Amino acid sequence: MASGTQRNEAGRRGDAGPRAADGIGDPAHSGTSAGAATDASATDGRTGDATGDTGGGPTDAVAVAKAAAPASGETVRVDSWIWSVRLVKTRSMGATACRGGHVRVNGERVKPAYAVRVGDEVRLRHADRERIVIVKRLIRKRVGPPVAAECYVDNSPPPPPREAVAPAGIRDRGTGRPTKRDRRELERLRGLGSAE
Repeated sequence: MASGTQRNEAGRRGDAGPRAADGIGDPAHSGTSAGAATDASATDGRTGDATGDTGGGPTDAVAVAKAAAPASGETVRVDSWIWSVRLVKTRSMGATACRGGHVRVNGERVKPAYAVRVGDEVRLRHADRERIVIVKRLIRKRVGPPVAAECYVDNSPPPPPREAVAPAGIRDRGTGRPTKRDRRELERLRGLGSAE
């Protein structure tokens, strides 16, 4: 009876086969196995290389960008590229921007599946700002900001300066509920008041 239970547990875990005969899939040996240790070390090795945390400078960024590049002969979609170089937060936001006509490549509105090439000028209207970039390197995977900056030339105009106006309508703590007169003054400052 116990051997049947062990076989069922091994089958559920996916340990059926020659390993089950060796007793490796046995519940008594269900601690850390040699396979789990190698999987963890392989994962650690990959994350260290993929993030570029080797302490180097631009050459590491170039290496990471090359690793994120598509295979030779493959193309990269424009929605995927603007997401990969961190011009938009999500790929679906990139696709929505393309469908809405907010993305132009070489002056023409494009669909999300448009294939971007090196040297293309991509204009993106996003968050009340226009970004104008020239494609320097094609990448398919999302990378960190330093690596993303290596993949395009930014010709965007500077962002508009933030207004240095004090926020209207913030009251001091402990002043209590505003009177009718205070409320009308606050509405007038905010521009919500009626034109009397």
